Amino acid sequence: MKKQLPLLMVLTFCSLKLAAQDTLKAVKVESTRKSILKSLTITGNTSVMTSKELLKAACCNLAESFETNPSIDVNFSDALTGTKQIKMLGLTSPYLMITEENIPSVRGASQAYGLSFTPGTWVESIQITKGAGSVVNGYESITGQINTELLKPLNDIPFFLNAYGSTDSRFELNTHFNKKINPNWATSLFVHGNTRVARNDQNGDGFMDNPLGKQINFINRWQFASQESGLVSFFSVKYLNDEKQTGEINFNRDRDKMTTNFWGSEINTERFDLSSKLGYVFKDIPNQSIGFQNSYSSHRQNSYFGLNTFDIKQSSYYSNLIFNSIISNIKNKFATGLNFTSDQYQEFVNAIDYSRIDNSVGGFFEYTYDDLDKFSLILGGRVDYHNRLGTFVTPRLHLRYSPWDQAVIRFSAGRGKRAANIFAENQQLFASSRQFDILDSRGKIYGLDPEIAWNFGFSFGQKFVIFGKKADVGIDFYRTDFQNQVIVDLFESPQKALFYNLNGKSFANSLQLDFNIELLQQVDLRTAYKYYDISTDYLSGTFQRPLQAKHRFFANVEYATQITDEGQQWRIDATLNWLGRQQLPNTSTNALTDRLPEFSPSFSTLNMQITLQQSRNFEMYFGGENIGNYRQRKAVLGAMNPFGPNFDTSIIFAPVFGQMFYAGLRFKIR
Repeated sequence: MKKQLPLLMVLTFCSLKLAAQDTLKAVKVESTRKSILKSLTITGNTSVMTSKELLKAACCNLAESFETNPSIDVNFSDALTGTKQIKMLGLTSPYLMITEENIPSVRGASQAYGLSFTPGTWVESIQITKGAGSVVNGYESITGQINTELLKPLNDIPFFLNAYGSTDSRFELNTHFNKKINPNWATSLFVHGNTRVARNDQNGDGFMDNPLGKQINFINRWQFASQESGLVSFFSVKYLNDEKQTGEINFNRDRDKMTTNFWGSEINTERFDLSSKLGYVFKDIPNQSIGFQNSYSSHRQNSYFGLNTFDIKQSSYYSNLIFNSIISNIKNKFATGLNFTSDQYQEFVNAIDYSRIDNSVGGFFEYTYDDLDKFSLILGGRVDYHNRLGTFVTPRLHLRYSPWDQAVIRFSAGRGKRAANIFAENQQLFASSRQFDILDSRGKIYGLDPEIAWNFGFSFGQKFVIFGKKADVGIDFYRTDFQNQVIVDLFESPQKALFYNLNGKSFANSLQLDFNIELLQQVDLRTAYKYYDISTDYLSGTFQRPLQAKHRFFANVEYATQITDEGQQWRIDATLNWLGRQQLPNTSTNALTDRLPEFSPSFSTLNMQITLQQSRNFEMYFGGENIGNYRQRKAVLGAMNPFGPNFDTSIIFAPVFGQMFYAGLRFKIR
């Protein structure tokens, strides 16, 4: 494995090249003790969630993998689909760059549900970078980057099985098959299936709390690595078919589709992905390598929400050529290369055609200086041409300084630019009686201008020992300033969703305080407090960002017994989330029974899991989510008249389902 690390790093293409190397070192040294790794030596503010962290919850898919991570906020996007939405630095996932092995994955048509299309058992680790990302990965990142590393065929075990079932009638099965053909070649086949078969309505509003559905998902990966030739390559093919049905309990899709008998919705998605990577490490020239990535994806969604229809197909091609080398010595490194992206959208909203083709090509250069002790710097820039966004420059800067032992100070600044896919990113609004109005018409994306923002960030971390126990503290502060933002205005009227360009100010300030300590031997406590000051100028005034708590508190306690010689171990994990009040969209002109207050109440949720590892090859787990059974009292506005003017399922600030318990098992053949 040690000999293959340089080859694997060529294709990993981490946000920060130096970060990739140091992260791998950190995993080697600390993975037996910590499930979230934070290095003092990498330049960016990056943490790594290892496979150990992913086992602390059921993690049925990528969207559910962040419940135990204080850097990511997880919320439900609506009252019907059960889809979880993530936020970083107070802003939703479209402002993040989400990649799979550093190839863009969740973007465009897949923004609403794409995180649920990667099963948690496929994931080897997740790298979370706050603030402006690397120019190597593109220009769209504004608040950060989440990169998922999948299990590698050359390192995987021959067979893995995971079975899961829950009290909300959700059942899942994952099987992994891995075959090492010879020392240089290996292949993996991952197969995932899930279904939800029962109609649940715990709050008695006549609507299902979770959708009926089924999903089949598989990926076949091939890996080649040769120390002798300096070559390494990956090839993957992936297919997904996902079907969801939600709405009123009595809705029958064969009888009631697109009628006013009962309100119902179906969301059917089919996706196909191909990707390849080829890397070469120059044997005669130290620290020099070249890599070439290519990917193609076809994403088709056909859906209706009551009488609203939304159909979209996105065909995308992405290519990235990158060259890494040094200048004089290993303290001075650089990465340079070219990107090309092509997106073809066929999009129809209530039969109105919004189809378009987006093409972009760009070049980047990123310089890294590291004195191998106290100071490091990454300075990067890229120039891109986009057929709708024009020609523009994207600068990024990251600094790290270690003022004393076991302490680190970081600073980052950067600019991001993106085209907002207003319908795909706000699909929850289709499940309402709101009329969509686009107020601007001079721009080139739905008549709107591109979103442009600057992100600035500062962080401090200190590791220390108190009363003989290891501990660490951290302080992060980030500010995102929008030069232009596509405003989704839900304050003007409960019957409208307005889209327009920012006219005024919009910013997001994020402060996070962390304290982590080893309370007792085998007992770890992780805590965080987060404060968000997010303000936007709307047509009707200045408001906080809706459905975003200004204050949040997080705590996670982990206990694990010593592993016996037979491989037996007990693990117990509990996670508490407290959310302060949230600004709610305007409902003041609705009928009295369909109004909500200006702010939601504060509340807390508790999740817990107990894992019994009976041997190194078999374990069982039992857990519960929202054990305190807190539920939003009024989740569906206008539930008695879903085709009336007050119907809205999108104003969700708390859980809808209530308590949920689950159990599962994992079996391995090594």
